Amino acid sequence: MKAFQVNAPHDFKVADVDVPTPAAGEVLVRVAFAGICGSDMHIIHGDNAFVRFPRITGHEFAGVVETLGEGVDGVSAGDRVCVDPVISCGTCYPCRIGRPNVCSALEVIGVHRNGGFEEFVAVPAANVHPVPEHIGLDAAALVEPYTIAANVLDRMQPHPGDRLLILGAGMIGMTILQMARAKGIDEIIVTDVIDERLTAAKALGATHVFNSRTQDVEQEILALTEGEGVPLIADAACVPALLPQMLRLASPAGRIGLLGFSTQPSDLVQLEVIKKELTLVGSRLNNRKFPEVLALMASGKLDPLALVSHRLPLTEMPDAIDMLDHRPEEARKVLIQVST
Repeated sequence: MKAFQVNAPHDFKVADVDVPTPAAGEVLVRVAFAGICGSDMHIIHGDNAFVRFPRITGHEFAGVVETLGEGVDGVSAGDRVCVDPVISCGTCYPCRIGRPNVCSALEVIGVHRNGGFEEFVAVPAANVHPVPEHIGLDAAALVEPYTIAANVLDRMQPHPGDRLLILGAGMIGMTILQMARAKGIDEIIVTDVIDERLTAAKALGATHVFNSRTQDVEQEILALTEGEGVPLIADAACVPALLPQMLRLASPAGRIGLLGFSTQPSDLVQLEVIKKELTLVGSRLNNRKFPEVLALMASGKLDPLALVSHRLPLTEMPDAIDMLDHRPEEARKVLIQVST
């Protein structure tokens, strides 16, 4: 079968590999569609400390169950499914308190073990979720990015009437925007440095957009909020240098959700945190959010295909990587058709 395999940083190709055999408790999924994520690009660039090479990447995907491993119940061959990439042990402290997405022995499909950029992939049966018939497998492949958005919003604990500021109008920023709208957050401010992205954010429901390259974002937002600041701030730009500004823009009792994996230090002014009693929360992957996102998709409150800018076959995956590396302004979500 065909698979997109990363052998080492900057060394990747579409290769012929063996079809995996599902172990006990696993199912074999024929992958229909898979989305390219920024995390996949980090692996390709050698910026992911968790990956071990060679690796078939891809953690956003959907397809059809082909065969079952021994002892699998509740799943049948032919089921249309999407796959939660989070594999946890179930016994460590985070798992015992309901936080399996930060399991001490965490494995992520597409990072620690092979993922969805291959025609067939073996995954734990516990990680597959049935896709309603009226949701296409192309849309279902994008459930995972919305679970990231659902997770960070839950970590920030929105209250009725809260404003939300999203820094960054890339894919994660756009999924947070759609998810926030679906959850009933009415006033959403989005910042970015690319006008085209801000136009897209406005079309998806942002109430205010600011270009931080050409506008004084801090002045604009403080004026908009009459000096109070913003209760909810989601850092989808993932630039460590922006933390001091986030602290200044947060309202008293505000909550800031951090999503980046940068190893660069951030300046933190303790006075800003203490005087406002701010809450800074990290958000990693998703904590069992697939059913929630699938229900919102089924209800029409989320429109994942509005984020797709390119559809390419698996054989053109290297071209997609080149575009994302050298012409990122051309792309939003790039969806790969893995098999038919």
